[in-house]
Amino acid sequence: MKTQPDLNATAGSILGFLEKEAMTGWDLAAKVEEIIGDFWNVTRSQIYRELKVLAEQGLVSSMKTGPRDRQPYRITEAGRRAFRRWIAEPPGPPNMRLPLVLQVFFAEDVPPEALGKSLDDLRAYHEKRLATYRGFEKLVEPGSGSHDALRLGLMFQQTMLEWIDTVRKRRPRKK
Repeated sequence: MKTQPDLNATAGSILGFLEKEAMTGWDLAAKVEEIIGDFWNVTRSQIYRELKVLAEQGLVSSMKTGPRDRQPYRITEAGRRAFRRWIAEPPGPPNMRLPLVLQVFFAEDVPPEALGKSLDDLRAYHEKRLATYRGFEKLVEPGSGSHDALRLGLMFQQTMLEWIDTVRKRRPRKK
């Protein structure tokens, strides 16, 4: 009897995206970054490495090579079963990494103009992400899991903007 492969979180997330549609490694990286990049970080090299392993395990299959030698992959039935097993497991505690929080925590050691620039830059980033998430609102079914995840993304972006504004008021830029 063949044992079921253990999936790491990167492999599991790749299978989840491929369950929705066939994609190349490049497309997967772009989709992950656009949709869940604020909460889940996967590099292109990780994606290509995992696609190779998933193909060896029979969980994905490659399709006809497209333009510029881009290799699309699709999930297999074994991959669907492996994904469903993996996604049903408890996810464990969250692990958030926000470099700006370190800079704010150690603000007394950061030149005020540097901290001000970081706050300005991150505020612009979160405004852009909030707009992106708002663009997804019309694409997801209200009450669906995708909708619930999107709500978290919207709340996170709004919270970050409010937090940055609060820090900004408490730490005005010195001239």
